[in-house]
Amino acid sequence: MANKMNVLFASAEVAPFAKVGGLGDVSGALPAALLENHGDTLDIRVIMPFHAIVKEKGIPNKKIGDFKFEANSQEISCELFVASNAGVPVYLIDNQDINHDSPVYHGDWRLDGLKYASFSLAVLEAARFLDWKVDLLHANDWHTALAVYALRTRYKDDPFFAGVKTVLSIHNLPYNGWGSQEAMAALGFVASDDHDLPDWARFTPLPMGITKADKFIAVSPGYAREILTSEYGCGIENYLKLHADKVMGILNGIDESVWDPTLDDAISHNFSVENLEARINNKLDLQKALNFEADESIPLLTIVTRLTDQKGVPAILEGLPQLLGEKWQFVLLGTGNPDLEAWARHLEEQYPDRIACFIKYDDTVARVLYASGDIFLMPSLYEPCGLSQMFAMRYGNLPVATATGGLADSIVDYSTDPENATGFLYQEKSTNGLVSALRLALNTYQDKDQWKKMQANGMNTDFSWPTSAEKYYQVYQNLINKD
Repeated sequence: MANKMNVLFASAEVAPFAKVGGLGDVSGALPAALLENHGDTLDIRVIMPFHAIVKEKGIPNKKIGDFKFEANSQEISCELFVASNAGVPVYLIDNQDINHDSPVYHGDWRLDGLKYASFSLAVLEAARFLDWKVDLLHANDWHTALAVYALRTRYKDDPFFAGVKTVLSIHNLPYNGWGSQEAMAALGFVASDDHDLPDWARFTPLPMGITKADKFIAVSPGYAREILTSEYGCGIENYLKLHADKVMGILNGIDESVWDPTLDDAISHNFSVENLEARINNKLDLQKALNFEADESIPLLTIVTRLTDQKGVPAILEGLPQLLGEKWQFVLLGTGNPDLEAWARHLEEQYPDRIACFIKYDDTVARVLYASGDIFLMPSLYEPCGLSQMFAMRYGNLPVATATGGLADSIVDYSTDPENATGFLYQEKSTNGLVSALRLALNTYQDKDQWKKMQANGMNTDFSWPTSAEKYYQVYQNLINKD
């Protein structure tokens, strides 16, 4: 027991306790995969805020105790609870800035800043309260980046934290915590003295954490390369290039036991790569339910997404009317920008026999679309990792996607390698780029042997978490053993 690596994994959201996006999926699945693979050498524990939604869910937990700490002459009182997720202890912290009926993210930078700046300090003080000597702190995004920063500034001479190594995962670089300055100042944080950073970034949470992390890990190798460029670097690309030896990318995984078309009870007909014929019945059922023509030869296009410009939704809504001469049907699931929601509804009204829109998020509908569609659209302008393309491929739904970030890392392009292809990638991030790629996909769909081979390739691709977790484990080992 004494020689185990002690890793504290800090995140704003952790599935199934609280999930807003991909960060929640990762924070729920990665520690569990690490524990399962390396429980004999690794003691990994997760820590998150005790959000209102976690309380509402009534997830079983036990109170450990109360602790206090000072921040800029303020006394902050915290309560600490523990729950469990797949055998991983999950600590839940409550304090004056967390304990109210608020969402995971307010959208109000003053309140979010207070919540997460306070939480970042409480993460470290909780370890002290538990008297649990941490070997490595793994923080995620701006919400916990200040824990890394505080460790190297406020706590740098504290013997309890001597020798702690740090990893900071970057799930989405544009979300850097800007607007938290008032909260940070109130809690006694001071700006970074690292002159490699631009002035604005020296008192912004994510760049501050990046300056102090031993390693920063983007959620795909492609995104790790992209954030070194002016197009994706969000103003700190020069800093990242100067410290490129600390930058790496590890592709996120998915829980293949949860996303399994042979067992998924949300779909009407289970199927496998050996029994793809059964899959067609899902499509026929959906076509009938939507009053579309029920015909397996008509390609069914699907998308499950947030309706935002970043996800390339305008390219879809502009592009589909340009393809009215082709055979296809289209189903959209998602919410987001009200203008894009209205545009999608307008197209549905114009072409009710071939376009259907579900302006909401619904996990059951999402699974039905993954299992019924032939072509899955992901025209993202950037995509740090992306999970939807992995879910789609797992269910035999071939993605048409921009060649960016994790999309390029996870999809084998038909034009480049037809033998091993799992989808269609295109370079030009525009309506024209999407339309051209979609024409190629619609044409390829007519070659049933090729299509089935690509479906099998996609369904057989290993996107499981143990594969990705092994890479994180090596990073932990290398950092902890470096001295």
